[in-house]
Amino acid sequence: MLSYRHAFHAGNFADVLKHSVLSLVLDYMTRKEKGFCYIDSHSGAGMYQLADAYAQKTGEYKDGIAKIINDEDAPESLEPYLSLIKSLNLSHDKSSELEVYPGSPGIAKAFVRRQDSSHLFELHPTDIQHLEDFCQRWRKVFVKQSDGYKGVLGLLPPPSRRGVVLIDPPYELKEDYQKAVKTIIKAYSKFSTGTYILWYPVVKRELVEEMQQAFKASAVKNVLQVEFCMAADTDEYGMTGTGLFIVNPPWQLTTQLEEILPYMKTKLGSNETSYTLTQLIAE
Repeated sequence: MLSYRHAFHAGNFADVLKHSVLSLVLDYMTRKEKGFCYIDSHSGAGMYQLADAYAQKTGEYKDGIAKIINDEDAPESLEPYLSLIKSLNLSHDKSSELEVYPGSPGIAKAFVRRQDSSHLFELHPTDIQHLEDFCQRWRKVFVKQSDGYKGVLGLLPPPSRRGVVLIDPPYELKEDYQKAVKTIIKAYSKFSTGTYILWYPVVKRELVEEMQQAFKASAVKNVLQVEFCMAADTDEYGMTGTGLFIVNPPWQLTTQLEEILPYMKTKLGSNETSYTLTQLIAE
């Protein structure tokens, strides 16, 4: 199944959480001179045009990034993320619409340096073409139209012994929930000091609980779980929230998320909105 297109959802509340965390993790990695490896299992198109039919059909970015991009009260922890989005839309003043929004490769491209390498995987035939076009002038980036789960495992451990792995599947198949966790468990056995970010949608609570249990039953240590839900869990179809499992998070990430989450609730949420931040597994 290759029907999922992230262009419909680019810049929504889930992207705000996922990409603000990714920005903080990558910013932290660049504080040391030694290079690192960035691996993205489900990369998407790289960059999204918010004026195109996909984004305009849902308009999800209007209730996400558009609400905070020019907010002067945004916490300092969001600065790396918001500065990046602003830099991609330099021609715009505060009264104009956003034109572009980066996918995770677009976020990574802004942070990686000459000494860093990037490995991007994507299976969708249209998105892989967009991704290859986006990466044309990007040095030390390797783009493959292949299974990202296998691709992650094949690259670990990286030569530098420093790495960030993002696993962000579309969850078109129910099996993806467990497959994503199992991939991180296998990756951790090969490279236990890497930072792993696993994104998930909150659609059915039992699927999230099964992911939690799989992590707890494994040898993986130091797992932070963050979740932001726009509405209460429901049996009806549709995503009510979003979350991340972060293995080996930067030491200050918990404090940064303690600033970001209440801000997101105030700016993007409602009375039904809730969030949690939990050290799921100790170091």
